[in-house]
Amino acid sequence: MKVLGVDPGFGRCGLAILEKVEGRERVIYSTCVETDGALSFPERLVQVVSVCESLIVEHSPYAMALERLYFNSNQKTAMQVAEARGALIHCAAARKLAIFEYTPGQVKSATAGWGRSDKQAVERMVGLLTGIATKDMRDDEVDAIAVGLTHLAHARLPR
Repeated sequence: MKVLGVDPGFGRCGLAILEKVEGRERVIYSTCVETDGALSFPERLVQVVSVCESLIVEHSPYAMALERLYFNSNQKTAMQVAEARGALIHCAAARKLAIFEYTPGQVKSATAGWGRSDKQAVERMVGLLTGIATKDMRDDEVDAIAVGLTHLAHARLPR
């Protein structure tokens, strides 16, 4: 079964399709959707959601796993990321996907073995667990893969 891993955002949004076959995780597709800062916020959301919809239609995942929002010092950005999460959740729910959320600590623990691991440790382990080169990927894309891996590690997958 396939899962859509998401690192939500509107300026950059990581998306990844993963599956677990015979106990091994495999990345089918991953990307970092980058929107043009000159566009309006709604136009940027349309771009991110459009790519998400296309992935759902093309790959038919049974679930979306996304990182739970944590608030930073910039409240405006946090609110817009929350709105992007809502749009992405709506996109998945409208297509009857199950929705799962994981905290940053859960993602770090599932991938790198410790809930306070740094980004480099998570990136290194994502590469080791999946066999893909992460060196030239944006953090958002690596994070989306890590969220998908977290779901595959924790969820009871349908048969």
